[in-house]
Amino acid sequence: MKVLAIGDAFIPEPLMAAGVESLRQAGFTVTVREWQHANLEELQQDNLQIELHGPAAVRLPEALFQDIEEYELVIVQFTPLPQSVLEQAESLKLIGVLRGGVENVDVSFATAHGIAVANTPGRNARAVAEFAVGLILAEVRNIARSHAALKAGVWLKQFPNSGAIPELFGKTVGLVGLGHIGHLVAGYLTAFGCRIVAYDPYVQTADGIELLRLEEVLRAADIVSVHARYTADTDHLISAREIALMKPGAVLINTARSGLVDQAALVQALQQKCIRGAALDVFDTEPIPEQEELLTLDNLTITPHVAGSTADAFTNSPKLFCSRLLQALKGEGALPVVNGVKFK
Repeated sequence: MKVLAIGDAFIPEPLMAAGVESLRQAGFTVTVREWQHANLEELQQDNLQIELHGPAAVRLPEALFQDIEEYELVIVQFTPLPQSVLEQAESLKLIGVLRGGVENVDVSFATAHGIAVANTPGRNARAVAEFAVGLILAEVRNIARSHAALKAGVWLKQFPNSGAIPELFGKTVGLVGLGHIGHLVAGYLTAFGCRIVAYDPYVQTADGIELLRLEEVLRAADIVSVHARYTADTDHLISAREIALMKPGAVLINTARSGLVDQAALVQALQQKCIRGAALDVFDTEPIPEQEELLTLDNLTITPHVAGSTADAFTNSPKLFCSRLLQALKGEGALPVVNGVKFK
């Protein structure tokens, strides 16, 4: 099988080559290239445009896909595969995306032409889960606020939640989405002594976790952490109506996708102190515009979309995908195909 693997600023060409080495050793013919950017910020800007407007939203260097018609398997992380590229990929049977989302691929075109699209679920799950717990602690214990104040020469002892600063032990944490990340967060917070409740319409049972309707989760939780997949059906899953169901003393955490939460409604709720606080790693516009209202809030912790960005997550992604592919080819497991096309 002839394979084209395309790295990027997060998985540069040498790391990608090392990550797909198992395919080469298995007899595959592998070519490795890189979608180049001047820095990570440029790549993130392109990726945001792709997420908002689809895989044809950015222009690509022609050399990246030269001789694309020869390859049966293309492996990418953030590199887009629009219809204009797939139309030329006459031999293509499988697209491997080295992350959970496949927004950078024209999945409709691939499906219509019998091309299987597989993702890499769980590749940065631990990174995001650990970060989510970190954001919970940073927000409820005022870690980031204390740090910023001390750096500014202020010995800060008064916070938006002064008088009600909690410990996690005995608190109820509501998880919106109970995939790999949600399960990891549940495990970490169980160790803190938290009660875990969750909403996920695709999960029927979960050991040690109470599965409830979304409204019940929001009413019960002291902390709500969002881990759902973003789709057209989950756009603004947490809107003004849902925020209004939360306890006045609750906090909302989002390390998933910005579109899952109505950002304007959340800002308004924080301004009006309808909930105690929030922590966000994802935003409707990235980087955040200087005039954005959320930058004025003292009951909000923010980080620049870095939850999943660990060296371990990026380094292990191609290795994880290749391992699953080789196992599937041996009949020892199923490849995580997301568009229902059987890979042969």
